[in-house]
Amino acid sequence: MRISRVYTRTGDKGTTRLVGNAEVGKNHPRIEAYGTVDELNSVLGLARAHLAGIEALLEVDQILERIQSELFDVGTDLATPAESRWEGMVRPDDTYVGRLEAECDRLNESLPPLKEFILPGGGVVSATLHQGRTVCRRAERRVLDLMQDDDTVGEASMRYLNRLSDLLFVVARYAAMRSGHAESFWQNPNRRSR
Repeated sequence: MRISRVYTRTGDKGTTRLVGNAEVGKNHPRIEAYGTVDELNSVLGLARAHLAGIEALLEVDQILERIQSELFDVGTDLATPAESRWEGMVRPDDTYVGRLEAECDRLNESLPPLKEFILPGGGVVSATLHQGRTVCRRAERRVLDLMQDDDTVGEASMRYLNRLSDLLFVVARYAAMRSGHAESFWQNPNRRSR
């Protein structure tokens, strides 16, 4: 793909084009869905910028780099109406979901068991990953809106985002542990000192 000019002027009146050239409003459920996936990708890029050069978090960087590419696949799937899909188009499937589950299980084994809810934090990298987790949950809601609007949207992107938010929670905890930052826990009001 070669992009020779960044601006197109098509959005000046509040519209944009989907894959296949259909023109829709910038607030269309498809735009909301893949736009939120794009926002998530940006948050993961920010997390990677914060962990750059931290040897203990090299594995986290590698995981996030792969996920960022997969999010482009998810975004492309969401930006492409059924009639505009092409033969050989890469679409998220259960192999994507299976990789997330395997990583989640593997990393979670090294973490102490949870006894309370975690407050987002645990250092800059961990906090940014918690932010990514919440954006991922919003992306799930936007994809659900799209699925309710268009029954040709595949469920694999929804499953992928659901598992990804779980993995981001685990990776945030793992990053805090590997970088030596303590996690903060929710203080149950029934047990708080008054």
